[in-house]
Amino acid sequence: MLRIGVAPHRLWPAREDEVDGILETARTAEALGFDHVFVSGHAVAGDTGVTPDPLVTLAAVAGATERIGLLTSVLVLPLYNPLLVAHQAATLDRLSGGRFTLGIGTGWDATEFEAVGVPFAGRGRRLDEQLAAVRELWRDGGAVRLGVRPRTEGGPPLWIGGQSDAALRRALRYGDAWHGSGLDAAGLTAVRERLGVLGEAAGRDPGTLRLTAGAFLVPPGFEAAVQGPGRPLGGPGASAESVRDELGALADAGLSVCSLWLPLAAEAVADGLAWTAEEILSYFSKD
Repeated sequence: MLRIGVAPHRLWPAREDEVDGILETARTAEALGFDHVFVSGHAVAGDTGVTPDPLVTLAAVAGATERIGLLTSVLVLPLYNPLLVAHQAATLDRLSGGRFTLGIGTGWDATEFEAVGVPFAGRGRRLDEQLAAVRELWRDGGAVRLGVRPRTEGGPPLWIGGQSDAALRRALRYGDAWHGSGLDAAGLTAVRERLGVLGEAAGRDPGTLRLTAGAFLVPPGFEAAVQGPGRPLGGPGASAESVRDELGALADAGLSVCSLWLPLAAEAVADGLAWTAEEILSYFSKD
């Protein structure tokens, strides 16, 4: 069964008031039966609009909901101190009842790194070191003990983003899942095949690494408020059938979780979620 989650605000909100309804939208997503809500993370506003802090946002969502999963997609870990992130993630995992998943990436915005005062160069190497440290801290193997241990044994799941060989090796070494974006079935198959090659060299069975991805959906009858990157799910002028067909092909190619961005006006997001639940989620929730 393909698990489907949604963002609790529209893709790339332009104003702060467009994220003010996040808690209400998250409760709606939970009531509709979605698997998880996810938020991205940028410390400064830019071309992708305004972005609330991901860990603070998900902590608020955890307190406003009961069942739905919580995912960062993605936290730019090289911007952070790994001990503090390990502690925040362990706290959120514990207080949410084990609902939290930490999705991470290297980041791409050099301006953001400059604003935070962190070197942009070498971020991939630093990310590998940070992931090793976070895992060790969650497992009580570090020189210090975290203020709060995670509820989930070994720490919350780690989803590793990126499609370069370095990112795929990172996912094989540290990840519970690989996390991509905007792929069709052929692209996902290519990633799976490459993971097979790299997994053999790394000594890990790539079949133990789940495949997850984000996608962009403009439901039929809705207008996009912003042009998302790449091709929308189901193609231009998508129908319920074309969206289901494409998600089905992705599932057949090995996708286990899909996280949907809806690039709709803020006032249309709730209706877009309702359409998605009725026409898409119900289809993939069948036994």
